Amino acid sequence: MAQISNKPKFVTKDEIKVPPLKELTSLREGIAPGHRLCTGCVAGTILRQMFMAAEAAGYTLIIANATGCVEVCTSIYPHTSWKVPWIHNAFENAAATITGAEAAYKALKKKGLLPSDKKVKFVALAGDGGTYDIGFQSLSGAFERNHDFIYVCYDNEAYMNTGIQRSSATPRYASTATQPAGKVIPGKPQPKKWMPEIAAAHGIPYVAQLAPSHFNDFMKKFIKALNTKGPSYLNIFCTCPRGWRAKEEEGILISKLAVETNYWPLFEVEEGKWKINYKPKNRKPVVEFLKKQGRFKHMFKPGNEHLIEELQRDVDARWERLLKLEQL
Repeated sequence: MAQISNKPKFVTKDEIKVPPLKELTSLREGIAPGHRLCTGCVAGTILRQMFMAAEAAGYTLIIANATGCVEVCTSIYPHTSWKVPWIHNAFENAAATITGAEAAYKALKKKGLLPSDKKVKFVALAGDGGTYDIGFQSLSGAFERNHDFIYVCYDNEAYMNTGIQRSSATPRYASTATQPAGKVIPGKPQPKKWMPEIAAAHGIPYVAQLAPSHFNDFMKKFIKALNTKGPSYLNIFCTCPRGWRAKEEEGILISKLAVETNYWPLFEVEEGKWKINYKPKNRKPVVEFLKKQGRFKHMFKPGNEHLIEELQRDVDARWERLLKLEQL
C-alpha cells in the first residue's frame, strides 16, 4: 500500500483534479475493514472517500468523533478501526475537542516540539444529532473563533444508534420512534432544519453540501476544505437502511435520488459566495425519493396525497431560495 505523502499531488485552490479511482484505491486507508457499521450503512463509504481525498492531497487527518453511529461501531473496547489519531468525545463537544487539539498542535509547532512541514488537518466528525442539536453550541463557538479545522456532519436524519429518535434534521412527515406516524399526527410535523445556511451565516470561509453518490463532487469539495485556512463545514447525505427502512443495497441509489429530486442539492459557499454545483436536467419529483423508504410509507395511503404535495413544496421552496442565494 502507498505511504502517506506530505506533498500535494492534486491540489490547487482554484482547479482541483481528482485522480483515477484505481490510483485512489491504492492509497492507504485511515479506516480498517471489519468495523461494526450496519450492512448497507453509507457512513462507511463516506469515511473511505474522506480518506481517499486526504491521501490524494497529502494530508494526515486527526479526528474528534462525537458519540454516534460511527463512534459506536468503530471503537468497541478493546478494538478500534482507526488508523489515524482519533479522539472519542461526548455528543455535544466534538468541535470544542478538535479545536482544542488544533490550538495545542499550533502551540507545540511554534515551540519547535513538532515538525512544521507536516500537512495535518483537524476534523470533527458527528451525525446530525451531534451537529444540528446537541453539539450546535460548541460548533458555533469554534466557527466564531476561526479555528483551522473541518467539521463533517454525516446526516442520516435522526438519532439512529440510540433508537431512531427524531432530530431537527429529520424531514417533515418522516416516521421515527419518538414521532411515529399515526392517525392523528403523520410523523414529524416540522420541516428539516437547513444547517448549511446556519453555518454560512457565521461567515466562515467554506461550506458545502455533498453526497457520496457523486464521487467527483465529493472529492473536490473535501480537498478544497483541506486546503482552506480556517473553518470549513461539510454537510454529507448519509443513507441509513435501518432507520429509513430501506433496502441495504440501495444506499447509493437513494443518495442519487436525493440529488436528482433536489431534496439534497449539491452546492458550496466560498467566502460568502453561493454556487450550485449540480442542476438536474430532468428533475425527478420527490416521490421517487420517498417511495424507496419505509419511513414515508404512510404518505402513500389513500387520503394522504397532501403530505407528499406539502413535502414537494418544501423541496421546491428550498431550491428557489438556493437559486436566489446564488444570484447575490
